[in-house]
Amino acid sequence: ASAQTSTRVCKSRNCDRTERKNDMSRIELKHIDKFYGSNHVLRDINLTIEDGDFMTLLGPSGCGKTTTLRVVSGLEKPQNGTMTIDGVEMINADDAYYAEPSKRGLNLVFQSYALWPHMTVYDNIAFGLKIQKMSKAEIDRRVMDSLRMMRIDMYKDRYPTELSGGQQQRVAIARAVASSPKLLLLDEPLSNLDAKLRIDMRAELQRLHKELGTTIIYVTHDQTEALTMSTKIALFKAGELNQVATPTELYNNPIDLEAADFIGNPRINLLDGKAEVINGQLVVKSDLGGHTFPAEHLTSEEFPKSGEFDCVLAIRPEQIVISTQPVEGAIPVTIYANQPAGSETITTLKAGTDEFLAKDIGQIRYDLDQKVWAIIDQDKINIYNKETTRLIKRAV
Repeated sequence: ASAQTSTRVCKSRNCDRTERKNDMSRIELKHIDKFYGSNHVLRDINLTIEDGDFMTLLGPSGCGKTTTLRVVSGLEKPQNGTMTIDGVEMINADDAYYAEPSKRGLNLVFQSYALWPHMTVYDNIAFGLKIQKMSKAEIDRRVMDSLRMMRIDMYKDRYPTELSGGQQQRVAIARAVASSPKLLLLDEPLSNLDAKLRIDMRAELQRLHKELGTTIIYVTHDQTEALTMSTKIALFKAGELNQVATPTELYNNPIDLEAADFIGNPRINLLDGKAEVINGQLVVKSDLGGHTFPAEHLTSEEFPKSGEFDCVLAIRPEQIVISTQPVEGAIPVTIYANQPAGSETITTLKAGTDEFLAKDIGQIRYDLDQKVWAIIDQDKINIYNKETTRLIKRAV
C-alpha cells in the first residue's frame, strides 16, 4: 500500500521531515543521552526495535530501562539523540523537537493499574474511545473484543474495587489494546501480583502478542519474565545497553561476566582458570581439568599475544550431569550439599577448592561427602577473559 505523506519544515536547520502514516511500528533510538542534573542516566543508547517485536528492557533497579521507555513514550525528553517510529522523526534533540505522546501511536500500561474507581470496567475501557469520538457501536465492539481477549468480559459491569489485582491488571491491559495501538508499552505491569498470577499473566501477554501482532516494549527486572515472553531482550547496565539478543542467545552466551551472573536461576557457576592460545586454539586449565576449544568457538575478543592469562569458566547448573559411577571423561567430585526441592534438586559439588552447582529434574538424594562424577559437555562452557570480563569462547 502506498504511504500518505506530509512534510513538516524544520525551521531551525532548514530541513524537511517527511511523515508517513501506516500500520508499522519500527522504532530506532540513536545516540540517546538523558541527564537528571549531573546524573547521566542514559548513555549513548542505540536500539532498534523491529515491527512486531516483543522487546523486553531488562536490568536491575536504576539501570535506565524505565527511563528509556519514558523517552519512547514522550514522557521524558532526552538532551541528545534522535528517535523515529516507522521512519517518522519523533525526537531530534539538536532541534529541540519532541513529538507529543498523543502523536506517537502508542499506549502505556503502568505498574499501578490507574483505573477510574468510580467507573465500571466497561466504562474504564470505553472512556478513551469516547474521547476519540467513535460511534457507540464501534466503542461497544472494541470494548467487548478487548474484554474477551483478556477473558474478563463477565466482569464488565463491576467496579475496580470489586476485582482482584490480577483482574484489575487485565482491565488495564484491555483498555490499552482497545484502541488498537501500533505500539504497546508495559512498565513492570506484573510486579504487584503474586507468583501464581504472574505466571498466568505471562501466558496471557504472550498470547496477546501473538494474536495482535502489536510491537511491545516491556520493562522488567525479572529475568524469568524476559526469558519466557520476549522475542528480543535489551540488557541494561548502569545507563548503557550491555547486550541485545534473543532470549536463547542471551542465556547461552552472555556478553560479559556481569551479564552471565545476572541471567539464570539458579545462578551460573563461575570458576577461575588459566588460558593460553596455542596454534589458534584456546587451551584452558582449571580444577575441572584441561580443555581445548577450537578456533570456530572463539569470539573476536582480542587475546594476549603470548603466554597464559586469567580466565573464568561459566557453566549452567543444568548442563552438569551427576553420575554415581565412573564415566569416561567425567570429573571426580564430592557432594558438598544436596537440596531436593520437589520438582528439582540443586546439588553443590566440590572439585579441588572450587564449589559449583548442578541441577537435576525431580527429587534426587545424595549423601554428603559422597564421591560422584560430574559430566560436563565442554561445548556448553563459556570462557571469559578475567581482566576484561568479556566473553572469549561461546557455548555451542
